[in-house]
Amino acid sequence: MISLELLAPAKNLECGIAAVDHGADAVYIGAERFGARAIAGNTLEDIQQLCRYAHQFAVKVYVTVNTIIYDDELTATEQLIHQLYDIGVDAILVQDMGILRMNLPPIALHASTQTDNRSADKVRWLRDVGFRRAVLARELSVDEIADIHAQVPDMPLEVFVHGALCVSYSGLCYASQHCFGRSANRGTCAQFCRMKFDLLDADGHVLEQQRHLLSLKDLNQIDHLEELIKAGASSFKIEGRLKDAFYVKNVVAAYNQRLNSIISRHPNQYCRASKGHVVYSFTPRLEKTFNRGFTTYFLHGRQPDIFSPDTPKAMGEYVGKVKEIRRDSFNVAGTASFANGDGLCFINQDRELEGFRVNRAEGNRLYPYKMPAHLRPGQALYRNNDQEFERLLSRSSAERKIPITMRLSTVDNGFSLSCGDVSVAVECHHQQAEKPPRDNIVRQLSKLGGTSYECEEVELADDFNYFIPSSVLAELRRQLVSRLSESQRRPAAESYTTDRFVSPPSYSSPYLYNIANRLASEFYGMKETAYELKGGRGPVMQCRHCLRYSLGYCVKHGGRKPLWHEPLRLRLGDGRLFPLEFDCKHCQMNVYAED
Repeated sequence: MISLELLAPAKNLECGIAAVDHGADAVYIGAERFGARAIAGNTLEDIQQLCRYAHQFAVKVYVTVNTIIYDDELTATEQLIHQLYDIGVDAILVQDMGILRMNLPPIALHASTQTDNRSADKVRWLRDVGFRRAVLARELSVDEIADIHAQVPDMPLEVFVHGALCVSYSGLCYASQHCFGRSANRGTCAQFCRMKFDLLDADGHVLEQQRHLLSLKDLNQIDHLEELIKAGASSFKIEGRLKDAFYVKNVVAAYNQRLNSIISRHPNQYCRASKGHVVYSFTPRLEKTFNRGFTTYFLHGRQPDIFSPDTPKAMGEYVGKVKEIRRDSFNVAGTASFANGDGLCFINQDRELEGFRVNRAEGNRLYPYKMPAHLRPGQALYRNNDQEFERLLSRSSAERKIPITMRLSTVDNGFSLSCGDVSVAVECHHQQAEKPPRDNIVRQLSKLGGTSYECEEVELADDFNYFIPSSVLAELRRQLVSRLSESQRRPAAESYTTDRFVSPPSYSSPYLYNIANRLASEFYGMKETAYELKGGRGPVMQCRHCLRYSLGYCVKHGGRKPLWHEPLRLRLGDGRLFPLEFDCKHCQMNVYAED
């Protein structure tokens, strides 16, 4: 039986609890330091509270410790990992290999996607040095994932299935550090890839002007989960540690329902990694929450529509086209319904995203607070803020319960109540009942409101005919629930291996190892080379996204022959230039910083 895990992001405790309530099997969250989203940190007290809540349902909690670490931070990092283990965290996500040289508790180590995990050799190496899971690069196809699993079948694989995409292979992006002194490997990325660029040829001709040429659409693999499962992935990760609880509720609910649907068709092959079923008070719709448009990225090879050159902002769901415009209103051709306060947007004739709020909606005639200056008939209209949907999610929108069967039986001098392997007992005189006791017993034992359990059945022997005071039944119920909750302990993790280091897969540029401290230097047997410390002469980005291909000029994939002279360069608004290298052998585009 293969256990499947839906892994949800948590910006904070509220989002973490929402993820658990809406069907996550695991939650990943950042501590106050050393996470790849520096502004999404949480106190140890909040993480401990999340662990206690999540473990009721056998939901695991992972903490991101996935930045590179400087020498003066080593002691604090080691202390943090011990504290995380002590409060019940199930695993940590790691980028810096110096952590493997620390004196660690027996906590599971997951290799973050920041360690650039895109080959079977790399995944095998990670397994051999002690990691218990590899988070694969977002760029991999389903065939590449299957090949990694076939070659390293004993290494659990985690894949991203939803949310924002980084245009560079994770862990190998130095553009933000180079341009703004804000390191993506230190959790402070300035989102260089979401900026506007000119595209210049070797003669200085402008081929594209002020467009978001590195900004990708958002990932959406909900229709391809079964393919990923068959390829060997077992954990399905939703991006979004900067997103709010509305996003978490909606996206987790959608993927939870889809995973359950797959399991219902293959009950002898798959199961969920946690316990409990969820009842929702809404119907999840992925297009309703933050998205830049959706793509399956490279799941089935190269696709022409993976990037979004007009805007890096959320457009939301398509709701129709602008029809007739009046002085203070307009109507929409389409079937969508609208509400006062909805946020709408469109791409204007200057290829800029323009947004506005609806002051009043009368059917499909909308009265904005202020009429958009560039609104024209025929323009496609999108809704990036749905008031009615957010009202649904602002209320209690899901309830998660673990169904249990209880068995009541007699023991010497009292009664025993059990559920599975957990059993409790109280002393009580065995007194024959004057009337059938079953109804009252079932009623009292089923009062599980306020707990994570619901009673499916109470089993009694056919000849059970004892009067038991309601107070005794309540005490049995209370003790059983307490013991059941205690039984949801974190399983013992295998510690990493300290005596089995092997040579890692090699990079052409030493700074790509991201070595920023003495322990990582010892681990690799080389001196500090992190770009953040000494810079580097290689690319500041390595991308599978290729502008030649996306603009229709990749001859290798059937595109037309380009008319320009290479090399091409990207130019930021401040004039800085970034030459492009098209590595066709590896089907990769490298971005360099011009001296």
